[in-house]
Amino acid sequence: MLSCRWARAAYRADRRRAGQCGLLIGLNALHSAGLWRLPPAEGCQTMRAQSVRHLQFMSQPIFFAHANGFPSATYRKLFEALAPEYRVAHMDRHGHDPRFPVDDNWNNLLDELFEQLEGLREPVWGVGHSFGGMLHYRAALLRPELYHGVVMLDSPLPTWFDQTVIWAAKRLGFIDRLTPAGRTLGRREQFSSAEEARAYFAGKALFSSFDPECLEAYIEHGLEPAGQGLRLRFDPQTEISIYRSVPHLTPGWPPALKIPLAMVRGRESRVVLPHHAYLLRLMARGEAHTLSGGHMFPFERPQQTAEKLRELLGRWDAGRELSRGAA
Repeated sequence: MLSCRWARAAYRADRRRAGQCGLLIGLNALHSAGLWRLPPAEGCQTMRAQSVRHLQFMSQPIFFAHANGFPSATYRKLFEALAPEYRVAHMDRHGHDPRFPVDDNWNNLLDELFEQLEGLREPVWGVGHSFGGMLHYRAALLRPELYHGVVMLDSPLPTWFDQTVIWAAKRLGFIDRLTPAGRTLGRREQFSSAEEARAYFAGKALFSSFDPECLEAYIEHGLEPAGQGLRLRFDPQTEISIYRSVPHLTPGWPPALKIPLAMVRGRESRVVLPHHAYLLRLMARGEAHTLSGGHMFPFERPQQTAEKLRELLGRWDAGRELSRGAA
């Protein structure tokens, strides 16, 4: 069943998209045809199952790729904030399928992602945080037909100079100082209880600004039972391997990318620096945006992150509708 709040939000969003495109589509058309009626602001608890099926059919697909070390379910509040306009598909944990072991330049991780995207049988909006955004960017360079567009949430776009430095760091053995791999080594993995884990992570700078519900989601989905206690679900060695194999090669030619791509940087981020937006200027449809928060802003401000995603994807989708109408 779908709540009235979601139904009314979907109706307003559809009216907004219809106004931009000059077309009366989606929920507005269903309403006019008598297949669906906008519920009153108060007193309504459920909608007909038929209406729910229409809403699910009309929602747009996002494939979300998580940051390194953070299973997708830890982004629960962000996903809920995107519903019902967008349905979010994702992998639980990238890099944990033995068929696709982490390798240099993340080539196997790209193959793992391609398998997921091909299984959806329709292009998606690719949204990724940190490592996940970089993965979508690389996938879009190789297989743009799998995407409507890509949004990178505090994910750097390494320049050719950056990649040269990464290559040298790998060869000379200081990649752990260049990436978070060094900080991951020796990290605590085991906890006696959820309460102990909560107190531990709440005291860490990386988690200190998390929305309380996002911290709870990390405790719930970032840990798993182990013996008499809990341990990290995201294998620490896999996390380190992903950092150490950060790409020093680009799989395609960035200026040739024709789908829209946006980098959304956290204003206080120390991961994505101003020069990381340079390549966007070479792309036909590259955009740079900023949100309040640090590198972890999708966890710190999930509602604002969802609003920015709806703004970007809604505008891009309106452009697609206009292009189809002109054709």
